[in-house]
Amino acid sequence: MSSPSSLNRRQLLALSAAAAAIAPGVAAQASGETGAAPDLSGKSILVTGSSSGFGRLGVEYYARLGAKVFATMRNVPRVEADELRDLASSENLDLSVIEIDVTSDEQVEAGVNEALAANDGQLDVLINNAGISVGGPIEVQDMPATDLIFDTNVYGCHRLARAALPAMRANGGGQIFNISSQLGRLVIPGFGMYSATKFALEAMSEQMAYELFSHGVDVTIIQPGGYPTRIWANNNANSGPLKERTDAALLEAYPALTAGMGARTGGGSTDPMDVPRAIAEIIAMPAGTRPLRKAVHPAARPQEGINEVSAQTQVAMLGESPFGPMVKGVLER
Repeated sequence: MSSPSSLNRRQLLALSAAAAAIAPGVAAQASGETGAAPDLSGKSILVTGSSSGFGRLGVEYYARLGAKVFATMRNVPRVEADELRDLASSENLDLSVIEIDVTSDEQVEAGVNEALAANDGQLDVLINNAGISVGGPIEVQDMPATDLIFDTNVYGCHRLARAALPAMRANGGGQIFNISSQLGRLVIPGFGMYSATKFALEAMSEQMAYELFSHGVDVTIIQPGGYPTRIWANNNANSGPLKERTDAALLEAYPALTAGMGARTGGGSTDPMDVPRAIAEIIAMPAGTRPLRKAVHPAARPQEGINEVSAQTQVAMLGESPFGPMVKGVLER
């Protein structure tokens, strides 16, 4: 039988249809048509930024759905790592903790290799969840703040992908999720370099999706709206010191945008579990049918119009070019 990397989109869809005919219950779960959670048994999943937020909720959820989960975080040992190990023991979950600081080449390589060694060289899913936010006007963003946010939100995802992809390609397929934001498509003044990093992540992810199409590796960009996670507290932890080291005259030049630096709140009463649930449903979908982008929020998804126009424009520009098969294969799902 052909490997996933050698199958074209038509063949993959035919296989999907056959699978649906054989196991309609599984197909319904994968497409989100029922309320039942998907079965992730047999999947190996590595998640960055697992100490809190979407990452912490996700590693628990995927493990409870049967996956073998590698929860990664920086600065181990720490209480969050101990909590996850205790949870794995008490619930008999296949969940382990690996130290990875996504800004460290050495830790990324060592951490991914540790996960691969623990699973016979197989890694099915990489979820690039680790990210930070720094508030304030662009002029206020000094180079230490700018270097840190790009190193984490963009280069960190690049490091992890480069470390994981050789094994995925060798094994004939895989899935990479990059956690972007509504602000990866839209801009709100005063959010500093956050949108700049997420716009960059969106572009990098889409390019990877095209380039990896023939290798059977799917790439999905998750675009959450506002959720009450620790990103707000972490924003304050980064923005407060930035404000303190910024000249008062520069702060006063942007009074409406600097007054709240270090004191942001947000997210409302939305349920952060929306994101892990959406990711799990996409993991369970047949390879070659997973979407490039998924906007996640119960009400506010203004980026969806931009996503649609962007896809139409890409196909119009490249659909009949030599890149057409990969572009259409990714976008026309």
